[in-house]
Amino acid sequence: QVQLVESGGGLVQTGGSLRLSCAVSGRLFFSIRAMGWYRQAPGKQRELVARMTSGGSTNYADSVKGRFTISRDGAKNTVFLQMDSLKPEDTAVYYCNLVVRVDVRDDNYWGRGTQVTVSS
Repeated sequence: QVQLVESGGGLVQTGGSLRLSCAVSGRLFFSIRAMGWYRQAPGKQRELVARMTSGGSTNYADSVKGRFTISRDGAKNTVFLQMDSLKPEDTAVYYCNLVVRVDVRDDNYWGRGTQVTVSS
């Protein structure tokens, strides 16, 4: 059973930083296509924050470009999200996402989420 274990959320003031981590536990029988982070604020839809493919390509939401950095420890199947210059609008539950290739389809796994709260 594959699980994603997230850590690093919390409360921070505007302008502060946080680093989220997400580790894959359990045995993976299929290749990783991508890992990334999504977030969902109250009353809003879940949105992509940052994503990194197995080849190292990254993409970011426009709202976080230049402030957030995604990285990955491939050997440990762990993905990180360094969040700097945080703003109150970054407040949300952040979810780790793992995409694996199974035959001809992609399967998604999700973490339980970690709360990030930015106070003004």
